[in-house]
Amino acid sequence: MRVSNRVALSAAAGLCAVAGLAGTASAQEQRTPKGWSYELKDGKPVPKGNRVTNADGSWREVIRQGACTTVKEKTASGEYRETRECTPK
Repeated sequence: MRVSNRVALSAAAGLCAVAGLAGTASAQEQRTPKGWSYELKDGKPVPKGNRVTNADGSWREVIRQGACTTVKEKTASGEYRETRECTPK
């Protein structure tokens, strides 16, 4: 009787450990929440939006959030400009 109780306890502990590992794996596959300004790729944060970088070092990025559009620009000389435009529904 004691041996069967030990076997049952060992089996239950093993199932709990396997269930815990499966929960960890599924948690790592979750997507970044909607309100965040970046997404995770290969475990590293990558900014959302379409950034186009030119050969001279300037770049332009367009980010859409609902009815609003944010345009971020930086010139080769280092000047930064950000404009936001929202269209009413």
